[in-house]
Amino acid sequence: LLQEIMADAGKMSEIVSDCRSAFLSGKTRPLAWRMTQLKSLLKMLDENEAALCEALGKDLRKPKQECISLEIEYLRNDVRGCINNIESWIADYYVEKNIVTMMDTTLIHYDPLGVVLIMGAWNYPLQISLGPLAGAISAGNCVIIKPSELAPATSSIIASLLPRYLDKECFQVVEGGIAETTELLAERFDYILYTGSGHVGRIVREAANKHLTPVTLELGGKSPVYIDSSADMQITARRLLWAKFINLGQTCIAPDYVLCSKEVEGELVESLRSLIGEWYGNDPQKSPNLCRIVNKRNWDRVYNFLKSTKGKVEIGGEADSDDLYIAPTILTGVSEDEPVMQEEIFGPVLPILNVNSVGEAIEFINKREKPLSLYVFSTNKETQNAFKSQTSSGSMVVNDAVVHLSVETLPFGGVGASGMGAYHGKYTFTTFSHQKSVLVRDFSAIGEYLGENRYPPYADWKIKRLGLLLKNRKIPNCVSMNLVCFLLGIGFAFAVKLLAENSTFEFLKNM
Repeated sequence: LLQEIMADAGKMSEIVSDCRSAFLSGKTRPLAWRMTQLKSLLKMLDENEAALCEALGKDLRKPKQECISLEIEYLRNDVRGCINNIESWIADYYVEKNIVTMMDTTLIHYDPLGVVLIMGAWNYPLQISLGPLAGAISAGNCVIIKPSELAPATSSIIASLLPRYLDKECFQVVEGGIAETTELLAERFDYILYTGSGHVGRIVREAANKHLTPVTLELGGKSPVYIDSSADMQITARRLLWAKFINLGQTCIAPDYVLCSKEVEGELVESLRSLIGEWYGNDPQKSPNLCRIVNKRNWDRVYNFLKSTKGKVEIGGEADSDDLYIAPTILTGVSEDEPVMQEEIFGPVLPILNVNSVGEAIEFINKREKPLSLYVFSTNKETQNAFKSQTSSGSMVVNDAVVHLSVETLPFGGVGASGMGAYHGKYTFTTFSHQKSVLVRDFSAIGEYLGENRYPPYADWKIKRLGLLLKNRKIPNCVSMNLVCFLLGIGFAFAVKLLAENSTFEFLKNM
């Protein structure tokens, strides 16, 4: 066993070392190379759609529409966004200057970090493993991908396909369980992006700290929903039901529990009851539109919520351990101190708790860990603004749920216990880039004159002049242009004066 452990450790070191050598060769830096890899990744998704859907079906029994819409097409759009925008993303970004540096060039240059690790999750095993990859490629990194061993079919197809389409020296897939992950985390990376539970997230953070490696942690949490009487209940029910039961509730930003008045609860439950019958039939277990729980351990965990609840099962409650099935279930009369309210549910169970006001709902949310997302169904602007300004969450959606992930210009990430860092679209590119500050100065007389007050011998008048020149001022754009012209005029006058003095000196010298 010791020999096997040592062999695995040696293998992981070799994989990381090979990637680092490839990065240090400079091959990942040219725009053409990055574009080639992105187009190859898109080609992989296009040419293997059926095989990828089959793998997702084996792991989670995902319906075809969820496979394509929530995994494959999501990835395609991410890659397309990178291809369409990479040239502007990698361009140097020029920043404002002060008076002392007015003759200089000041900019931010985006450097690739090096060798980065992406650790996927089992609930969206394709999207979460490969979603950050496009941004990491765009930033010019080498990448090691660790798919979740709890989705073995998807992990296997990722390991099989990626080397056929992407540069084998720069992109590696590591399969395996806890032992392999532990050995991998012992290596030094330049960045780690992990999606999963808070427990494992802490282990990843601790391992990263040994090498001072920065991390992004996407950890989930209990994402609350608030509904008031102003909401259109039919539309609210449709949007809530879809967001909760896609992937059979195994979504990190799935609505976790509902806060509403008793009156709203009654109307909501009847709307949900009607929709569940309409969407999934009289026997939802036979519906082709529902996934399954990933494994027996997670099935037991979710089923225990049902067994221990003090509330009433309004809808659903049926379960079949052999089929890893739990029916879409709605609970009312739930107590806030029972197990279903103590951890993220991550399954098809939706508790409803009663509150009498917006303030009571906000207080309830703020007493708990900060969620990854928060959903408010209300047409009242004051209510919307109250939740926006008085609560803290990774994201917030008004009058819908989960759909914000389709907007690549919005960063996706948690806060507090729900995670740290963010990615999505350009934010993935910046996550995997170092924003290097650059100042370029020449040896002109004007630039030297503006900065010469820094030199010894020091004097009080130099302190005052430096303070005047370096003072941070809020200047309107129109004024700043006039100021630049004015200062350029001063510079020109100074240059003419210097030129004249030099000419006079040369004339006197030759006499």
